[in-house]
Amino acid sequence: MVTSLPFILRITVRIRPLVALSAIALSGVLLAGCASSAPTADESPTAAPVVDLCSAAAPSGAASDAVTVEGEVGQESTATFTSPLEITNLQTTVVEEGSGDPVESGELVTYALSAFNAETGEKLGAIGYDGNPVLPVQISPDNPIGQILGCATPGTRVVVAYPPADPNPGQVYVFDFVSTVPDAAWGEPQEPQAGLPEVTLADDGAPTIEIPSGDAPADLQLETLKKGDGATVESGDTVLVQYTGVKWSDGSVFDSSWENGAPASFQTTGVVDGFRQALEGQTVGSQVLVVIPPALGYGEAGSSENELAGETLVFVVDILGTQHQAPAQ
Repeated sequence: MVTSLPFILRITVRIRPLVALSAIALSGVLLAGCASSAPTADESPTAAPVVDLCSAAAPSGAASDAVTVEGEVGQESTATFTSPLEITNLQTTVVEEGSGDPVESGELVTYALSAFNAETGEKLGAIGYDGNPVLPVQISPDNPIGQILGCATPGTRVVVAYPPADPNPGQVYVFDFVSTVPDAAWGEPQEPQAGLPEVTLADDGAPTIEIPSGDAPADLQLETLKKGDGATVESGDTVLVQYTGVKWSDGSVFDSSWENGAPASFQTTGVVDGFRQALEGQTVGSQVLVVIPPALGYGEAGSSENELAGETLVFVVDILGTQHQAPAQ
């Protein structure tokens, strides 16, 4: 599950890890815990609640076993099967085992997939490859990612046979489990700047922000606390972040994903301008500190009914993932 930012967002955005592939019509099977076009509980035998991630994976079946896959894990693949492929229930077949530690419930995972029309065999497209990752997704026994992977290890490749769900035909996915992702920034620590708020981190990565004495700066102040090694956030990207926001005036926390219990997802163009500037051009894995004056936040005092109008806002943001916009068709 992913939260929204109730204060900093201009608009509410829900995460959609399985995005539209340009003009390609893909079903919403991998919507992470959100409403989707997946079968309802009475349509899918795998929808029953489970308590163990290892037992969550859908069983193999005649449809998923009938698919032959060519291509390396981590690269776009080719799936061959006799079409139309009859799929009556969600099925998964592991075609290559990964290595390392099994994924645990609640961890963030990244993936890539190639998709095929089960009725025609046509390749619908692929996402997550060629340096264009999708957002990390939290895995659990009762969401679609858990039903595909169970407690697999990174590097695992799974054939997923997904039954028709009106108006979508049945589909076949070649699903690659790329990696697990930390839920806090993992970049290289940088030398802090003098005069800016001081940040200390708890064992789990949650920040505490101490406001210095003196007046708030009139202009936006931006500092990279940790420099990540991932993809660069571009304008209009959808990002996955951890964050804490405090008021310069009294140091009080007004919003925090750490306190809300899960990272937040939104487009960089869907937030106030100071927050946008703090994200675009940064790299995944980075932690940034931004001081946002009212003009780049919610305006001067009295300019609106928003309780943050007139406030200088301070955020510490951990950038956990970014997903670029699909090219316009």
